[in-house]
Amino acid sequence: MGKLLQVAIDGPASAGKSTVAKLVAHKLNYIYCDTGAMYRAVTWAAIHDGIRLDDEKSLRVLLHSINIRFIPSATGQRVFVNKKEVTEEIRMPEISNNVSTVAAQVPVRKSLTDLQQEIANAGGIVMDGRDIGTTVLPDAEIKIFMVASVRERALRRYKENIEKGIQTPLEVLEQEIEERDRKDSTRTISPLSKAADAVQLDTTNLTIEQVVNKIMEIIEKKA
Repeated sequence: MGKLLQVAIDGPASAGKSTVAKLVAHKLNYIYCDTGAMYRAVTWAAIHDGIRLDDEKSLRVLLHSINIRFIPSATGQRVFVNKKEVTEEIRMPEISNNVSTVAAQVPVRKSLTDLQQEIANAGGIVMDGRDIGTTVLPDAEIKIFMVASVRERALRRYKENIEKGIQTPLEVLEQEIEERDRKDSTRTISPLSKAADAVQLDTTNLTIEQVVNKIMEIIEKKA
């Protein structure tokens, strides 16, 4: 494959974006950028510092005082806020249920969007999130919009939680995902929406391998 491409993978919570994006990046030998982890890291820092999650002024100050870093490891990507590793903590329910509020704040959105665009500038990147194809990388050569039923997404989250020792009833997870969808789709700045030129991929009845293969086919056709 000649030119280094920008690959944007968007979709709602627990559609499988991060898992698939990592595998696609590995197959292409591209950089993987987990934008969701960035927003989760800011959410963790805000909660840790006792900042109100819709306080734009305090969040702007916070953004100037923290450094978010990703370090590759054999078990996956490790996430640090300043010198503190938060890889596991940012995946806890408290963060999952509050990240949409933080992500809707203008200073947070602008700061992280600027950073994401800087990372993707040279191409050779697979980036997943909610607004990659519409806002962050509107000129990306490849745009995928992954969807799955609420029930299927709740089941995926349930299985992930069980592995981490988190006991949350499936019905509660369905309600949380529906609420997350509502927040993400109705926020004023960069709401979750499918880019006009994105390929929609319903992953409800597909394995991870099947989804990766379909995306690779799309990329190969485009390239």
